[in-house]
Amino acid sequence: MTEQSPRPKPTGLLYEDFGTGRHRESSLVRHALGSVHQEELVAGLAGGIGFMYFVFEYAGHPPLLTIVAQAHPDPWVEAALDRLRVPYEVTHSSRPRWDRVRTALDAGRPVFCSVDRSRLPWHGGAPDEMAGADPYTVVLAGYEGDRLYVEDGAPAPYRITEQDFGAAWSGHRKGRHRMLVPTGPADGAPDVDGAVAATAARLTGPVLGNRFDVNFGFSGMEKFAAQLLDGRTRTGWEHRFGSPEAFLAGTRRLYACLEVEWTAPGATRPLYADFLDLAGRSEAAVLLRESAGHWSRLAELARGADPDADAPGRRALFDAFAALVEGALALERRAVALL
Repeated sequence: MTEQSPRPKPTGLLYEDFGTGRHRESSLVRHALGSVHQEELVAGLAGGIGFMYFVFEYAGHPPLLTIVAQAHPDPWVEAALDRLRVPYEVTHSSRPRWDRVRTALDAGRPVFCSVDRSRLPWHGGAPDEMAGADPYTVVLAGYEGDRLYVEDGAPAPYRITEQDFGAAWSGHRKGRHRMLVPTGPADGAPDVDGAVAATAARLTGPVLGNRFDVNFGFSGMEKFAAQLLDGRTRTGWEHRFGSPEAFLAGTRRLYACLEVEWTAPGATRPLYADFLDLAGRSEAAVLLRESAGHWSRLAELARGADPDADAPGRRALFDAFAALVEGALALERRAVALL
C-alpha cells in the first residue's frame, strides 16, 4: 500500500525539501544533505555529462535503444558524495535489514537504496524484468511505525509499507538490500577540478577498458551518427527501425533518453554548463549550451515523428538526426579541449 504523504509535514521526516529540479538524482543528494548545495554543483561533481549508446535486440520485441547522456557508469550518488567530501557507509545484506534502516533514520541520516522501480506502486504497471535490471535510486527520508517515507522526485514523499518497499528493494538483483548512508559533514572543499577532469576523460575514453568502449563518449556519438546514416547493413537504423512498430519504439525512446530518463533536459548539457560557470569555465559552458540545442532539437524531432512515415520520410529523418549528432559532437570536442 502506498500514498502521497499529507500536508503539513508529517512527523518522522528528516527533511522538508522534496521534488525534482532539473535532475532527479542530483535533487535526491541535495535534499538528503540538507539542501546546502546548488543542484548544478551536485550534478557537476557527480560527473555531469557523458554519452553511452547501445541498441539491444531481443526476440519478439522491437530493438531497445539505450542512450545515457549523463555521467556513466560510475554510480551517481557515490561520485557526488566523494567529490563533496561527504563520508558515507555502504552495507549489503541477504534480506531487508529494517533494524539498520531505523537506526540510520533515528540518527537523522537518510538512506539511499537501489530498487526495481517497476515494483514501486506509484510507477504503475506490472513488475518489469528489464526495468529491474537498471539501478534506480530512491531515498528513505523517514518512517512512522511500519510506514516508510520515500523520496522519488515528487513534491512530497511517498508513504509505503516496509513489506511493499521491501519487494522493490529485493527486486533489483545487483543492488539487493544495499544501503548507502551519509555519516557526517563534508571534510574539505568540493573537488571541482577532479570532477571536470573525470568528465573530460569519460568523453574522450577509454571508459571501461574493453571492447564496449566504442559505445561511450565521443566514440559512442560517432557510432550513433554512423548507424543513423547506414542504409545498407543490419545495424543501421533503416534496417533496425524500419517497421512502423520499431520506428515508433525507437523514436519515442530517443526522446525519453535525451530529455527524461537518466538525464536532465537537453541531454544534461545545460545543467552541466551551469556547473562550468560556477567552476570558472564559462567558455566551455557556452559551447555546451549550443550543443544542448542540437540534442533538444533531435529529441523534439523524434517525439513528433510520424510512425506511419514512408521509407523516404524515415530516411530523411534519420539523416536529420545524424546531422544534429555530428553538430553536437563537434561542439563538445571543442568544449572538452578547453577543459
